[in-house]
Amino acid sequence: MVMGRHGYETVAKGKNGFVCVVQRSWTAGIDDPDFWNPKVRAPICFNPAAVRSYLPQTIRKTELILAGRSKAQTTEDIKAALDKKELPTLEVGAMCYMMSKQGYLSDRDGHWHPHLMFFLPLTDPTTWGANKPGSPVIGDEDTLGRLTVFLVPVGNWSDGTAAPHEH
Repeated sequence: MVMGRHGYETVAKGKNGFVCVVQRSWTAGIDDPDFWNPKVRAPICFNPAAVRSYLPQTIRKTELILAGRSKAQTTEDIKAALDKKELPTLEVGAMCYMMSKQGYLSDRDGHWHPHLMFFLPLTDPTTWGANKPGSPVIGDEDTLGRLTVFLVPVGNWSDGTAAPHEH
């Protein structure tokens, strides 16, 4: 999918159920300091479970922002859509990968690391071992989206070159 005037548009349809997009800054948390950062480009590919249950939030948030809705209005709309079941609940097995060197995730992290992301219902990341000293897993709670995202850095970019070792 590519970004059009009013949101994401499908330009090529694959056969494996994955969907790839380049997310923009507003797909970050509503309080993220890079929420309005025009430099953010986050190439991401979702597996079929994430396509059905996570991607609709990304699409909805993008449409709201492009329509000129404020952060507060966007937050209320997403909450209401989840409450009314207009947006699906998270499916078991929802995950994605971000493996492109072309990504720029924030002014803090820049190109960061190639990584996999696993989406779970809202939970404390530390119960899964995330964010602990020596753990390779990073966890982040997204209270608006009602989910927790676990990030697992991997050793190589999509072109096969080695990634940085620290995270």
